[in-house]
Amino acid sequence: QVQLVESGGGWVQAGGSLRLSCAASRSITSINAMGWYRQAPGKQRERVARLTSGGTTTYGDFVKGRFTISRDNAKNTVYLQMNALKPEDTAVYYCGANVGSLSPNYWGPGTQVTVSS
Repeated sequence: QVQLVESGGGWVQAGGSLRLSCAASRSITSINAMGWYRQAPGKQRERVARLTSGGTTTYGDFVKGRFTISRDNAKNTVYLQMNALKPEDTAVYYCGANVGSLSPNYWGPGTQVTVSS
């Protein structure tokens, strides 16, 4: 099991940057994969970025080089650096962990990101 807590969300103007953090309650080195997901009002949750235990990263097509996922194993934390933010990036961002699973089975409560035009 693992508990996840996101932080770093907020309000930013279009073109700005934010860095989200996901703090885990235990070591993340043995977790199959960790990722960032988002859900906008009236839309389904979608994957933003994913980082496997082996270091492989994948991004949603809409990211287009604007976001970077990374981790600090010593701090049990995963980050999402978001640059060149757009109003359509507005959503609740969730951290998810694949613990012995091919898909996320642990979630944080989410952090709101609002991008104004």
